[in-house]
Amino acid sequence: MSDFLRSVNPATEEIQLANQSRFGLGGAIFTSDIAKGNHLAAHQLEAGCVFVNDFVKSDPRLPFGGVKESGYGRELSALGIREFVNIKTVVVK
Repeated sequence: MSDFLRSVNPATEEIQLANQSRFGLGGAIFTSDIAKGNHLAAHQLEAGCVFVNDFVKSDPRLPFGGVKESGYGRELSALGIREFVNIKTVVVK
């Protein structure tokens, strides 16, 4: 896991650098171009959660989890509870 802050142009160089990490728990993109930040967050940065113009934080209403070698699936929200339950079929005659 590593943290870094750099000002770059174009941002795609930094996205490539961040994506080289074995980890992908969370990330943040700070930009004055919100549309580009949203695009980079949704389609380019390989992380379990990405924040645009905000720092990484957890919210119990949202699923949270990493990608690559970060985390063990999803937790929190309705999606997260599925990680902790075993769905079983029971037939009674």
